[in-house]
Amino acid sequence: MSTSTNLPGWTHLYSGKVRDLYEREGAASDALLVVASDRVSAFDHVLSPGIPGKGELLTTLSLWWFDRLDVPNHLLENQADAIPAEVSGRAMLVKKLDMFPVECVVRGYLTGSGWKEYVESRSVCGIPLPEGLNNGDRLPEPLYTPAYKAPMGEHDENISFEQSVELVGEADATALRDASLAIYAQASEIAEQRGVILADTKFEFGRDPQTGALTLGDEVLTSDSSRYWDADVYASAETAEARMASFDKQIVRNWLAANWDQSGTPPELPAEIVEETASRYRELLGRLTA
Repeated sequence: MSTSTNLPGWTHLYSGKVRDLYEREGAASDALLVVASDRVSAFDHVLSPGIPGKGELLTTLSLWWFDRLDVPNHLLENQADAIPAEVSGRAMLVKKLDMFPVECVVRGYLTGSGWKEYVESRSVCGIPLPEGLNNGDRLPEPLYTPAYKAPMGEHDENISFEQSVELVGEADATALRDASLAIYAQASEIAEQRGVILADTKFEFGRDPQTGALTLGDEVLTSDSSRYWDADVYASAETAEARMASFDKQIVRNWLAANWDQSGTPPELPAEIVEETASRYRELLGRLTA
């Protein structure tokens, strides 16, 4: 299981909760290596143990989606030839972008923090919604709810579209919103054809410094950045919780919520929770790419 990586010939630039970023040593290059580990995080903590094969599963899914989306992305050509053998299958060679400080969230269904807000105020991220919606319901139309990408170590903050305009300007804020909604619509259709619901997701964009083009970066439409549900289960389940059984780490979140008060060090994940989570990741990849 790969939860950390040391790559000779590459300079380590940054490690997030689940991914590591590298630059080739001794060469002026516009390329970066994004390595997906098997680490898993929840409630802002990296947990132990990791999820076996997670990095490779999510990288495979990102590459599959990048190949199908009608938008420029940050992948460089000749991926297989340039990626070190130590991280083969779970790394992407990408171009450097001037990243926007905005996380582009699209919600197609009412769930998670959106549902909690709706119960209190009949809105999601300040956007008014009609009365009578239930947890897990499809929204009248997808909502674009951006977040400010806070500096490392701080929490991202939900912001309004108007606040995103203040951050990046009206033209770029509008382009980010329109691109996000268009990608969500295309991806939702592809997923639905395979019996999977894309409930919500988040994108990150940058500007290509060479062409100036708005470019999709980071991972895309993975189980870590998106919420997927089984369409048949969603249609037939008798409870909201059952119909929203997701292909991601919700199993981990649920176990932690029931077994940890979120103070101190989180407990080690039981083997059955680790395997059940890995199984859901594998099932989603198989369902989408078959």
